[in-house]
Order: sequence, then structure tokens, then C-alpha cells
Amino acid sequence: MDRHQVFDRNLLLTRRLRALQQHGSAADFLLVRAAEDLEERLSAVERNFDIAVDLASHTDLAAQALRRSGKAAMIVRVERGAPFLDGDFPAIVADEEFLPLKPGSIDLIVSLLSLHLTNDTPGALVQIRRALKPDGLLLGAMAGENTLAELRECLLVAESEIYGGASPRVAPFADVRDVGGLLQRAGFTLPVTDIETYTVRYDSAFALMRDLRAMGMQNVLIGRSRRPLTRSFFMRVAELYAQRFSDPDGRIRATFSFVWMSGWAAHESQQKPLKPGSAKASLADFLKDAEKK
Repeated sequence: MDRHQVFDRNLLLTRRLRALQQHGSAADFLLVRAAEDLEERLSAVERNFDIAVDLASHTDLAAQALRRSGKAAMIVRVERGAPFLDGDFPAIVADEEFLPLKPGSIDLIVSLLSLHLTNDTPGALVQIRRALKPDGLLLGAMAGENTLAELRECLLVAESEIYGGASPRVAPFADVRDVGGLLQRAGFTLPVTDIETYTVRYDSAFALMRDLRAMGMQNVLIGRSRRPLTRSFFMRVAELYAQRFSDPDGRIRATFSFVWMSGWAAHESQQKPLKPGSAKASLADFLKDAEKK
């Protein structure tokens, strides 16, 4: 296996398919929220698109948001597993790390909560940018760095206490500045990133972990420990969680962050930064004038 890989993506696909089979849409509340945000953000884009691709958004929620927005004449879904697809939209079975899209063929690509689990996120973004027509748009969200911060802390403390050491059990997530840098590195113009943070409350850490299993979002890190975990370990995690992150009513808090990103494929009509030295007034002169006033 490539030493640069972080995630076991075959295991990720297996767990998502199992979650779909066993739980259906029972734990899709984060995707529902992301799709609502997507529709709102699309409403602020003052143009329509001929061909839009919904890339690896797990369900048809993003595609349905696209349809409701009225911004796309044609919507194509791309998913790694055929069971995630239905007959409502044209579809392609493909890995988001190896896009089978012709260069310059797509007007709009949206993606909800999947790109953070690619092993080569910069490469995936480059492929997306190449697939876009000039002045085509990427609009998507990935999990941000504060996602599941409480659970991460409790897992690390419990494992250190019980086993004398800890291994990573929650995936690393990028911060908003990192994502902006990735967009620039991939060649997008006019890149914009921002973050939305949500708090979800649960009766206990066990209820949170049940939701994560229903999402197929258990640990798929290649560097994860293979040590079997005992009931006493999870009891200690739940105890720590209740001690550190509970509200007065006894319920615990779980943080989920969405880093939203948008970027355009270059086009001559887009605004361009001024060349160095081309400004008609200097900042120094402005500050001098302000000081005199």
C-alpha cells in the first residue's frame, strides 16, 4: 500500500455500503443540513449552468437541492458505489480520486462532505478544475478541523489511561485556511472559503457513536490501531465525555464543522489582480493624508 495514503478507502466504501443497507437515511441529518446550505449558496450565484455534476455526496440530497435551485439544466451524479445511486438522475460509477470526466466538459461541480476523505485531495481538486469549462464553478463542503473534537479528546485520554498510549481514532480535518490554499494550488481563480459550525446534542457518547456507525463513519485511518477495544474502554470514553462536554441537563455536545469552498476555472472575463506597481495611489500617501485629518 502507498505509504502516502492516509485512509483505507476500500474499507470506507465497505462501511458506507453496509450503513446504507442497515440504516438507510436514518443518520443523514448532516447531509440534509449541507444540502440546505448548498441550495442557499446557489441562490446567490447569478447565473445558470448547462451541465452540473454532484460528486460523491453520498445521497441524492445535493442533486435534489440543485434541481430545486433551478440553476442546472442537466444534473449528473457520480458515486463510487452503484447502490448509492437511484434512477432519478443520470449517473456514473467512479472514484472521486480518478474522475472520468472530459477536460472542459462541466459547468458546475458540487460535492458534499466527501473530499476530506480522499488520500490526494490536491489531486482531486486539480481533476475537478480540469473538468470544468472556462468560468465553471466548484461549490462544495468538507469536514472542518473542529469536527468531533470532543470525541477525539475523550478517545485519546481513555486510550492513554487504559493502554499507556494512544493511536489516531478520528480522521484529521483541514482548517479553512488550508482549504483556501488547496484551491489556489489546484489552479482555481477567485477562491473563497468559510466555515459553518453546528452543535448536535446526544443523550450519551454511545448515541453519538451509533450515529457515526449509521453514517459509515468509523475509523478508516490506515495508521489506526488494530487492538480490540473492550467495553470498559468505551465506558471510560462515555464517562470522560459526560464529565467534560455535557450541558446542565446531562446531554452531551458534539461539534461538526463544514468548510465551504468555491472556486472558478479561469476565464478572460473574470476580475484579475492589478500588476505590482500599477496602483494610482500608494498606501503610504493614504496613511499620511489620514494622519493629517
